[in-house]
Amino acid sequence: MRFLLRITFWLGLVLVLLPRDKTPESEKLPQIGAADAVQAATAAVSDMTHFCKRQPAACEVGGQAATIIGQRAQDGAKKLYQIINDKKEQITNDKNEKTDKKAPDHTGSIAMAGEGNGAASEAPGDTLTQDDLALEWRGPGPAN
Repeated sequence: MRFLLRITFWLGLVLVLLPRDKTPESEKLPQIGAADAVQAATAAVSDMTHFCKRQPAACEVGGQAATIIGQRAQDGAKKLYQIINDKKEQITNDKNEKTDKKAPDHTGSIAMAGEGNGAASEAPGDTLTQDDLALEWRGPGPAN
């Protein structure tokens, strides 16, 4: 269980720190400074019980920070997904280009069925001469 929590924490941190694109949605989010975030985190650690009752301003800033961090994590995940898909498409396109550049199935020295290639299509099927046919066939010699 602790392993899953650690993985979730570090993955969330990586997603938050990924650079993100400027979008109209990101402009609508509340803007918070680093000093305000540090002050809110310090206040949260110092008083974990009854936090929002005793320090409503810190709770409000912490809520805004959580919203921003969640949005940045979501944007980072989208960007990571887009990068992975772009790489996948690039690999697929590279494979398709390699198969398109493959050598043709025939060399052209023998006419394919339906192709009229002049001499190749007019060549007779039997090329033996009469002298070739007159010779007697001799099998292999006796095995020693």
